[in-house]
Amino acid sequence: MGDLLLVRHGETEWSVSGQHTSWTDLPLTEHGEEQAKSLAPLLSSRTFSLALTSPLGRARRTAELAGIIGALPTEDLREWDYGGYEGITTREIHRTRPDWYLWTDGVPPGPDGHPGESPTEVGKRADRVLSRVDGALPHGDVVLVAHAHFLRVLTARRLGLSPAEGRLFQLATGTVSRLSLEHGRPVIAEWNTRP
Repeated sequence: MGDLLLVRHGETEWSVSGQHTSWTDLPLTEHGEEQAKSLAPLLSSRTFSLALTSPLGRARRTAELAGIIGALPTEDLREWDYGGYEGITTREIHRTRPDWYLWTDGVPPGPDGHPGESPTEVGKRADRVLSRVDGALPHGDVVLVAHAHFLRVLTARRLGLSPAEGRLFQLATGTVSRLSLEHGRPVIAEWNTRP
């Protein structure tokens, strides 16, 4: 049975400023590109039975620079749809909603095509990805290149937790995390690893 590797894309301008970034397709910063390149040694010794990436450019570019060949863009790996909070920082949100917390309160609707998502809705997408992953893990390692909040929800679901428990797993840009099995049960084997 293989391991499930989670790669968060490299730094973008908005990951530095703390702006919520879902559908806005920002490129990696120069530092983000360096972060992505630095992940190659952590991944080069592995053979992947399945490699998937978010369709957004920042994830696809990270996969490319990290040496992940043939990663398939997958809609379900998109970041949490932040709806009306796209491009806005938590600090700005707290000016009008001082007790707001993404993991329990969700987001207001945004422009057409971006209604926002609840933790449960993101969890359903994560469950679909995990179903696909489960079919590939018996044949080797699987790697997913995506976004912080989505990968946090996916981790919670892999560990048998509710989607909102993704709040427990802070995930830095340009890192690799590894979910494995211990005595047949999912565990976190490594988290936020950098070279």
